[in-house]
Amino acid sequence: MRKLSLAELNRVSVETFKTQQKTPIVLVLDNIRSGLNVGSAFRTADAFSLQEVVLCGITATPPHREILKTAIGATESVQWSFFEQTEQAIAHLKSQGYFVVGVEQAEETISLEAFEHSFDQPLAIIFGNEVKGVSQAAMDNLDACIEVPQFGTKHSLNISVCVGVVTWDLFKKWKYEIK
Repeated sequence: MRKLSLAELNRVSVETFKTQQKTPIVLVLDNIRSGLNVGSAFRTADAFSLQEVVLCGITATPPHREILKTAIGATESVQWSFFEQTEQAIAHLKSQGYFVVGVEQAEETISLEAFEHSFDQPLAIIFGNEVKGVSQAAMDNLDACIEVPQFGTKHSLNISVCVGVVTWDLFKKWKYEIK
């Protein structure tokens, strides 16, 4: 077995990426402390050609040194916006027709594998602060809440891992729904 070279991967240019069909998912980062986690979210958004990354509250914005370290250029390809408060972002997204879902351990959560959504309506997924999770103000404005099932001794995943797991699951559901 031989590893493929970068040239053999046939990656699209930033210009092509910006014009290609996007997965109808927006990542919303609710007061994320680590720029490294933000950069990882950008990289995941690029990998799955997501619509946008919305940064809220204390979440760092590009061109932040830590974001650039893990995003490796994805801040140039992925559309992003900033809101002072996550509730403002949610109101804006809902006015644009998005179904807003938090990723949190809460009452009435839906396990990720059981979550179903018609992608006729775009989806906004809120990921919360590394310590406090999704803010209660944001929780009060959600359309639904999903939880990643876990079976170990810890009660949470690092946000960058959680973004990857949730995005991959939702991307698969969207990709196979539209065929």
